[in-house]
Amino acid sequence: VTGQDGSYLAELLLEKGYEVHGMVRRSSTEKRERIEHLNGNEHFHLHYGDLADSMSIVRLVSTIRPDEIYNLAAMSHVKVSFDTPEYTANADGLGVLRILEAVRLLNLIPKTRIYQASTSELYGLVQEVPQKETTPFYPRSPYAVAKLYGYWITVNYREAYKMHASNGILFNHESPLRGETFVTRKVTRAVSRIALGMQKKVYMGNLSSKRDWGHAKDYVRAMYAILQQDEPSDFVIATGITTTIRDFLKMAFAEIGVEIIFKGENVNEVAVLNYIDEKVFIERVGEAYLDNLRKRIGDEVVGVDPQYFRPTEVDLLIGDATKARTRLGWEPKFDLAA
Repeated sequence: VTGQDGSYLAELLLEKGYEVHGMVRRSSTEKRERIEHLNGNEHFHLHYGDLADSMSIVRLVSTIRPDEIYNLAAMSHVKVSFDTPEYTANADGLGVLRILEAVRLLNLIPKTRIYQASTSELYGLVQEVPQKETTPFYPRSPYAVAKLYGYWITVNYREAYKMHASNGILFNHESPLRGETFVTRKVTRAVSRIALGMQKKVYMGNLSSKRDWGHAKDYVRAMYAILQQDEPSDFVIATGITTTIRDFLKMAFAEIGVEIIFKGENVNEVAVLNYIDEKVFIERVGEAYLDNLRKRIGDEVVGVDPQYFRPTEVDLLIGDATKARTRLGWEPKFDLAA
């Protein structure tokens, strides 16, 4: 519940009159900034637990006896999953099994509906463009492989035990609450810091990767809609618009009135500061920072560092959410072209 999606979903469910129980992991430094504003709400409750600990899952499901379970917990950083593959498999794969099995063993199948957070990373080395529910999976990271197990064990329990268990195959979704190591926040923070003179340059990985980006608030509405269906099923949630990391960088700088130009190729590719729309910059950042950035015209502000490359890349993700639009009546509310 402390994650980007968890905090937005908790808000949505509270607005709808739910009693919301969120699971948190114990750590020496508690990071709960995303849900601080919910403290004191009598309908919002926190519990310690961990997907790697089956007893904690059974205890919570037995105590709460929930009508709906939204499993958003995961080791969700693709690059880090290569460094912690066993933990990723345990949490993202077997963690799903522990939830499903807890509901089954506690005889809650008639009562409890389950949403499993699947991912567009399942498509990996894409076999079809755009990707939809029937597109074959080809995972390209320990994260995606673990999520593949989570996807299929959800389908299996749905078919074997008649559970109301559904997968949401969500494509990339972002917000101001996104973790700072994810590419969108990394870019927007770097643009801000460069504008303020706090950072000279940002280093990226594969600038040609294409992603289908939406807003997390739109995507948690889809999660909720999926569990309100009479019959469980699996749904792609996506915008159908794809953007390269390179273009995302251009758009982020353009938000503060700065034009950048890319030069070179592969690991030698860089972006230089080319032009400043001073009116926009003053409006968005402030006049006090303008002189410093003027002096940097022609300087490199983006570079490529091979350490950010993945051992196996996912080059193109773009989703076809026709099923969600027709069955759920779901449409993104945020204008991604704005």
